[in-house]
Amino acid sequence: MCHLSFQTKEMTKRQVILKKDDFSDDDSTNSSFTIRTVRYRECQKNHAASVGGYAVDGCREFMPCDEEGTPGALTCAACGCHRNFHRREVETEVACDCSFPT
Repeated sequence: MCHLSFQTKEMTKRQVILKKDDFSDDDSTNSSFTIRTVRYRECQKNHAASVGGYAVDGCREFMPCDEEGTPGALTCAACGCHRNFHRREVETEVACDCSFPT
């Protein structure tokens, strides 16, 4: 059972990725930090598929029923659908493209 008052902000995950590129040049090592933000937007579940129609419920964004790491974290508190039915939006940003001498 979902508790709507538990979390009111949208589901957003941020992931920081460190990439290190080693080239044949022994004088420097290139590193870049990438921040990836994942948001789950409107629900795209077709509730009328069983009768050959098309109807969505109008849910605008995913809000988890429970804390991350629990089974309820994958169920939307607004529409009751699994997170996979919500449109996934990934925003990638390079935070630092640095070259460090070795």
